Amino acid sequence: MIILNILNFLAAGFLGYLIGRWSDSYLNIWIGDPAWLPHHWIYGLILMIIGIFFFKNNLEIWIFSFGLGLFISDLKDFLDLKFFEPDGKTKEDRRFWHID
Repeated sequence: MIILNILNFLAAGFLGYLIGRWSDSYLNIWIGDPAWLPHHWIYGLILMIIGIFFFKNNLEIWIFSFGLGLFISDLKDFLDLKFFEPDGKTKEDRRFWHID
């Protein structure tokens, strides 16, 4: 049972990372990189906090690990404390499999 929980945690984290990278590489460029939208590390942090405070069953583990994946996918913007600044990326600058 514990192995299944670990696999669920890793799967949800990887799914959060994939969605975070897709939103940073494709969705953000598609909607025009607006300055009024917060970076997705903020959404990941919110999901992690929700997962910590309501950590009772597997759903909260999924919420926490999904938020962790989102947070890690935008770690560089967190370290630079970017909240609402546009990334300024173009289609030529985007890279999918890295932490940005």
